[in-house]
Amino acid sequence: MATPEGMRELTDSECWELMRANEQQGGGVGRIAVAIMNQPDIFPVNYVVDHGSVIFRTAEGTKLAAAVLGTSVAFEADGYEPEAGEAWSVVIRGRAVELEQVHGRFDAADLPLFPWHASPKNRVVRIEPEIITGRRFVVVEDRRPVD
Repeated sequence: MATPEGMRELTDSECWELMRANEQQGGGVGRIAVAIMNQPDIFPVNYVVDHGSVIFRTAEGTKLAAAVLGTSVAFEADGYEPEAGEAWSVVIRGRAVELEQVHGRFDAADLPLFPWHASPKNRVVRIEPEIITGRRFVVVEDRRPVD
């Protein structure tokens, strides 16, 4: 597929590699998009990549209910590499599943997932990807007119 100059589409493996690198450089932060009564909403989450999926912790409430009761979610993570002058964005569309079985929760407890917010986040959710897309692009200089 043709892309504008300075932009290229990423392979699935490049998407996962960038998301893993982002999480290792101080914790992965992304956004989960859900539909609540046919209205879109977006929530920031700390995440880790685990076996071809994305895992995040949350508390009971709107985010959890919308994520696991809906038919699908979208998750986005992005980053900027100043030395290369490039940025990237990855979007994952799929199904969110709460990890409720003991073995799944024990496995998730060993992951380096540290939410920034201090409130208890006892629920663990895995996003099982169906579609993953990503782009890397050159960051252009500010082109706003100078007064």
